Amino acid sequence: MTSAAMDSIVPPLLSVAPTRALVDEMFTVRVENLPPCQHYTLHSLHLSEDNDYWEAFGHYTSNHKGTVCASEHLSVGGTYTGKEPMGLLWSLRPVPGSRKGLRLRKMDVSSPLLYTISVYSGHLCEGFRDRAPLSSVLTERWYMAPGVQRISIKEKAVRGTMFFPPGPGPFPGLLDMWGGGGGLIEYRAAILASHGYAAFALEYFAPGELETAEMEINYFETAFNMVKDHPRVISNKVGIVGLSLGATVAFYLASQSKVVKPCCCVCINGHHFYPSGKPIGEFGKLRQSTANRVLLDEDGNQIWRHLFNVSDDALKMHMGKIDCPMLLVCGEDDQNIPAVEVADDIERLVRAAGKDRLLTRLNYPGAGHLIEVPYAPHFRVTAFMQAKKEKVMVVWGGQTKPHSDAQEDSWQKILDYLQLHLYSCPSLASKL
Repeated sequence: MTSAAMDSIVPPLLSVAPTRALVDEMFTVRVENLPPCQHYTLHSLHLSEDNDYWEAFGHYTSNHKGTVCASEHLSVGGTYTGKEPMGLLWSLRPVPGSRKGLRLRKMDVSSPLLYTISVYSGHLCEGFRDRAPLSSVLTERWYMAPGVQRISIKEKAVRGTMFFPPGPGPFPGLLDMWGGGGGLIEYRAAILASHGYAAFALEYFAPGELETAEMEINYFETAFNMVKDHPRVISNKVGIVGLSLGATVAFYLASQSKVVKPCCCVCINGHHFYPSGKPIGEFGKLRQSTANRVLLDEDGNQIWRHLFNVSDDALKMHMGKIDCPMLLVCGEDDQNIPAVEVADDIERLVRAAGKDRLLTRLNYPGAGHLIEVPYAPHFRVTAFMQAKKEKVMVVWGGQTKPHSDAQEDSWQKILDYLQLHLYSCPSLASKL
């Protein structure tokens, strides 16, 4: 058999490196041993914990060496275009025919996200499961690095999960808070622990219970102090990370609380309105009281960004009282809250108090409300559980490519910010 004949029957070699990695690490997808100058489709498929399939794909042409590489070559079509090493993850979307309003979230962080990466002949846009791929590889993406410990917390009426990095510590600590959707969301705390922080994912209430939640602000103060007082935490190196309602609570703790002193705060698309002295459920009631301001898009999905009026001084916190460094992350296309206007107003209030040195701000054009860990899919509209278990479709905003870029850029800047303020002792950081 001639060498040319042997080459013609060599199967394509598909590789994903690394095949096992943390969710915020980049990978390289490469296919070799292809005929040169032919059309191929790279495809990723994920089965969620809710048994929904998600997919992404890009269209490529093999080079003169018979190679396709997502980090080196351009996708000319599909769910993403251009030179996008991680497009097979951040452009994931539910497969055609899926349920409406899905959101991909990992609830069991002790197991990996599994993705099947495949290569198909031709430029395909549908029917992937009806065709045999030329080659496939299974890759794992983890929130918990090897050695990270996960400990359930039910103490002093506080509920949540604590994550510790490998080793005895002590470590800088973080209180990690999500938004008004409720439930226990662990994955950001898990990946923060993978980066060296003792991170406490705090649960406030069950999904759909915001309007009836009776917990006072001291619930959050108690949770913060539980982190601070833990023997494996450096007591004067504890910060807060919050998104949406979690960021609003962080604003309160940093500016109003007399018993909590955060070392720094990272606040992602939160607002600074709070019915003073009221339980957390007043946030939901406040939202209900302005329900006449809800707008609908062309598909009947709800837009909430006008529920709060930035000029309403009576409901604002005294942001000029903050005494710790604060990083504001703002999606300029946030359709859930007026994130840019809120950040402008916070900046004005802090500057008026002579504390503008404490404020750092990141603005992201084209990014929506749900700015998360890198390479997570973008969700412009998803289902949301309101009071009495009523499910509505809510517009979060953002466009897929700029939103995904914002997630990648802001995450690295958040890690740098936490490193600066919580790992100021070089000898401690070097031990991890």
